[in-house]
Amino acid sequence: MAAKSKNAIRTSTSRIVFLVFNAVFFTLMVILCFYPMWYVFIQSLSESAMAVKAVVLPVNFTFNNYVQLMQMPEIFHAFLVSVLRTVLGTCGTVMCCMFAGYLFTKENIPFRKLIYRMMVITMYVSGGLIPTYLVIKEYGLINNFLVYIVPSLIGAYNVILIKTFIEQLPKELEESARIDGASTGTVFFKIILPLSMPIAATIAIYASNSQWNAFIDNQLYTSANSNLTTLQLLLYNYLNQSERLIAQLEKEGVSSAEMSKILTPRGIKMTVTMISVIPIMCVYPFMQRFLVKGIMIGAVKG
Repeated sequence: MAAKSKNAIRTSTSRIVFLVFNAVFFTLMVILCFYPMWYVFIQSLSESAMAVKAVVLPVNFTFNNYVQLMQMPEIFHAFLVSVLRTVLGTCGTVMCCMFAGYLFTKENIPFRKLIYRMMVITMYVSGGLIPTYLVIKEYGLINNFLVYIVPSLIGAYNVILIKTFIEQLPKELEESARIDGASTGTVFFKIILPLSMPIAATIAIYASNSQWNAFIDNQLYTSANSNLTTLQLLLYNYLNQSERLIAQLEKEGVSSAEMSKILTPRGIKMTVTMISVIPIMCVYPFMQRFLVKGIMIGAVKG
């Protein structure tokens, strides 16, 4: 009996040590992950001249950085363009990839394996910048809003995840629907799509994040049309202009008091980061419960 009680004490002690270690370790991990974003946030809320001293809390708390940035011309139009391309691009990508993944599960599709392998090859080999530009030009997408949507409708990685996910769904559901006279479209929209919401939400997160942060296509394909400027490119251009402006003011000998009222490049970087990150971060809480399930189910098989 004495031996059993000693083992129980040792077990409980080791268990407590393990739990304490776990708590400390994961607390440190949370701090390491959270602090960089907090640091950027407090820097954006600090006075430009004192932002460097903001380590834990804002120094000389002010919304001046955000106010000045929001006074940029065309910023709300650029924000609307970014939101529109994110919403339409995400919906288009999810639907096209879902339908393509579903078709690739059908063995009676002509040249299915060949087309699938050619699609997979695009994950490793790209056509290059100039050929891609020429293709976009031939399709008449230069200075066209559709250039943000059409090239990203099909993604090889997304299709692979969806195909793998759909293959693990019970085939009897589709067979029974076929017996009742359901068409391919009916089966897809009323059976496959509702059952594939976890992987669809996962793809939606990937697509929305990619669409929201993209600005290279704006530089390459729509630079001649200012109405198609996205928020990210507008903020990037404003950051470059601000750096030149600050350098010019320093050469002209502007006083430090006046310089503190001007949005500095550091303040712009921090404020731009928050403005760019916060909207897309709002998507994750709604999709988080689907994300892990979709990744696990879509990646384990095959």
